[in-house]
Amino acid sequence: MTVLQRYFATEIIRAVSFVLIAFLALFAFFDLMGELQSVGKGSYRLQHAFLYVLLGLPGYTYELMPIAALIGTIYVLALFAARSEFTIMRASSMSTLMAGGMLARVGVVFALITFLFGEFLSPRASEFAEKLKLSVQGTSVSQEFRTGLWTKDVIRKNGTTGEIVGSRFLNVREIRPDGQLVGVKVYEFDMDFHMTGLIAAGRGVYEGSNSWQLQAVTETRFPTGAGLKLSASLSTQTLARKSLVSEITPEILAVLFADPDRMSALNLAAYTKHLAENKQRTERYEIAFWKKLVYPFAVFVMMALALPFAYLHFRSGGVSLKIFSGIMIGVSFQLSNSLFSHLGLLNTWPPFATAVAPSLLFLMAAIGALLWVERH
Repeated sequence: MTVLQRYFATEIIRAVSFVLIAFLALFAFFDLMGELQSVGKGSYRLQHAFLYVLLGLPGYTYELMPIAALIGTIYVLALFAARSEFTIMRASSMSTLMAGGMLARVGVVFALITFLFGEFLSPRASEFAEKLKLSVQGTSVSQEFRTGLWTKDVIRKNGTTGEIVGSRFLNVREIRPDGQLVGVKVYEFDMDFHMTGLIAAGRGVYEGSNSWQLQAVTETRFPTGAGLKLSASLSTQTLARKSLVSEITPEILAVLFADPDRMSALNLAAYTKHLAENKQRTERYEIAFWKKLVYPFAVFVMMALALPFAYLHFRSGGVSLKIFSGIMIGVSFQLSNSLFSHLGLLNTWPPFATAVAPSLLFLMAAIGALLWVERH
């Protein structure tokens, strides 16, 4: 059985790698064609376009790994069936359960690769690619918005751990690729939503530990008690520098422009918590979080769907037909993933159920197909 397991693993890994490389080459070509329109903007040149496309490949690796596992496994099993190897294996006392176990062991490798790319490589590569493009083109991430970037935060007594005593709204005219803020306005409110302060700063630099250093600051404080006269209580001061403790970090600001599907589960969890504390909707990011955790297991579902093809003899259809069927199944899985995400948002389905439903449906289809081929 060890020899057979090694044979399965070698053939499947080789086929899946070939399929994945072919897909990556295809997507890289299309992305490069799209990036050629941006060449010439600022200092953006062809070499930058190549690097930008290259940095997008980890994200495609994460997204395409289950489909590559499906097509590669179908190809290997179809060849086994065409050469009657699978029939000999079954005659040598290999059951369907044993074949599924061998596929599952191979699938562990692909699932781990999917997790590593989705959690570590893809988010960092995507972030670096966007920063590279913005810095070379001389643009900022908030120039798409007419009034700049808006985000909400809470005010606590003792930094970021004390009791909540108010809220603040941050408006940033421009966010530089290095994370520096330009044109910062902070509107502060008490628990009754009475405005208590307005801080305007030319620049903001993150110093770590939830602390921002604002430069060229004009701070205005408004009266909060009842019966106070505005003219007597209003105070304004100009400061060269001022520290601002906030739960807003450069990572959270970057999330506002990132595709949730390209973010890590850790960043999604942190941003979901931030939204929940500020009483904002979290469904989109919760669904993305659960999809991020569930998606590596889709490899096992896809390989389970490939197993019935081993029971179809050559006369039932050529290898090319089976590969085409695998491509259609993979495309259907991706469409179902996107469809359920949108339906979950529209119908406020539980995020976990929304994320896991496509995999469960395709797993049930795989089990049904296996039962059918064993009977016939």
